[in-house]
Amino acid sequence: MTGQEDSGTQQAGLSGILLIDKPAGFTSFDVVAKVRGIAKTRKVGHGGTLDPMATGVLPLFLGAATKACDILPDQTKAYEAWFRLGQTTDTQDSTGRVLDERPVSCTAEQVKKALERFKGSFLQLPPMYSAVWVKGRRLYDLAREGIEVERPPREVTVHELRLLQAQEAEHRYKIYVCCSKGTYVRTICHDLGQDLGCGAVLTSLRRVVSSGYRVEDAITIEQAQQMADEGTLAQKILPVETAFASYDRIVLTAKNARLVQNGVRIASEKAGCAGKKGIFCIFAPNGQFLGLGYEERGELRVKKLFVR
Repeated sequence: MTGQEDSGTQQAGLSGILLIDKPAGFTSFDVVAKVRGIAKTRKVGHGGTLDPMATGVLPLFLGAATKACDILPDQTKAYEAWFRLGQTTDTQDSTGRVLDERPVSCTAEQVKKALERFKGSFLQLPPMYSAVWVKGRRLYDLAREGIEVERPPREVTVHELRLLQAQEAEHRYKIYVCCSKGTYVRTICHDLGQDLGCGAVLTSLRRVVSSGYRVEDAITIEQAQQMADEGTLAQKILPVETAFASYDRIVLTAKNARLVQNGVRIASEKAGCAGKKGIFCIFAPNGQFLGLGYEERGELRVKKLFVR
């Protein structure tokens, strides 16, 4: 067996969470496709779409961990973004077609004050160039055909919004945004520009936090490929249970762990979950994460099983 074949064999069967620092110019699906080849596994999902121009942390879920994609308890995202005043585009960022240009007379202090309106919960109109589904089609597909449709505003929450840098002479500003899933930072910048009367476009976007995972812990696609070639990629795979660190946990006996994996319901008292509220993590006595459960009507019920 050659070294290359041995490397591929070592990567087979990887399961868990891999944090990738997405480069500009790639879609989230592009990254998924790349990592499928690198990790030699067909089952790869991601934890939150990033626009092609955006960079930053993209949690990828490999193997059995793909079951976690749609049930992550922490959907909070955080970004660092640059925007420029004086212009509007059809995409609300610098990659789009320029619609309008206006003189800028506002100061950095006025920008800082205007940002206050975008803190807390409010309704946001999704941009036409977005992945939102309307009547069975993606908005960006309709936008590329020159079609604009009505789309309902959605409630979003901005937990934190800070002005990080101001280049007042160039009308360029950098902000930090911590927000709920589905919040469009470029729309915040666009709407801010409308409030200021001069327009604004997003010029760069970097996601620094996604569902509790930080960009400092992510690796590039090139690093992932190098580690796969060396047979060490498994060292960067996080256990899927790290996605559920905020949940309480129970530890079953070896017998009950086997029963749960076979779909058998267990009395709450025997499982050690009597009186527990909400969802919790289920572990075997050897520390193996089995899945998520909840207590109902005196029994341990399984919400999602990750190990059979």
